[in-house]
Amino acid sequence: MLESINQWFLSLGAEYGVNPYIFGGIYVGAIPFFILSIGWLVRRAKAGKSTVLPTLCAGFCFVSAYIYLAIAGRNIPLWVWIFLGALIVYGAWSSIRDTRRKIAAAKSESPE
Repeated sequence: MLESINQWFLSLGAEYGVNPYIFGGIYVGAIPFFILSIGWLVRRAKAGKSTVLPTLCAGFCFVSAYIYLAIAGRNIPLWVWIFLGALIVYGAWSSIRDTRRKIAAAKSESPE
């Protein structure tokens, strides 16, 4: 059964020109860098410094697997792009909300 699932999984990659293992590796591999970027962003916001670079880094880590899909993929159905767009919008909204909470909590903990 696992072999048939693996074959199906790999056939999707062949059909759309994307190696699922590379996509998954980028997706999972970007998680620590995303978390580090958010920590960097919170520290800089708490210090009153510019958060542009850590925000860009976090955003890049967040969408890096989808950038690979956009570059390497072919014949990707429209519904996949709509679904990914919804996931990215929701994930961005959720990340922004959580980061704002972390910044507020960090500022309230530090004596000024």
